[in-house]
Amino acid sequence: MNEKPKPHEVFSPYAILGRYVLTSGIFDILEHQQPGYGGEIQLTDGLRTLCHQEKMVAVDFEGRRYDTGNLKGFLEATIDFALEHPETGDWLRGFLREKSQNP
Repeated sequence: MNEKPKPHEVFSPYAILGRYVLTSGIFDILEHQQPGYGGEIQLTDGLRTLCHQEKMVAVDFEGRRYDTGNLKGFLEATIDFALEHPETGDWLRGFLREKSQNP
């Protein structure tokens, strides 16, 4: 596992989408962990340690992935989900149509 790898650092076609069910063992690991990417304690680093101590399982996800760690990805995800939602889809399509005609 590698937190936000650069393209030349990618060694697997898999990604972690950030949804976990963890045992309390992760807290002890994180408490004793050195800062990683960005000078922060990273859950990814803790998971790398945890997988050597406990069994870990994954779910093969098929679907659209959004990088919500940046503003454009966050907005893209928000707009896509709002367009699909029955309470906001029609309203948002109208709003975007109006905004695109009258910026």
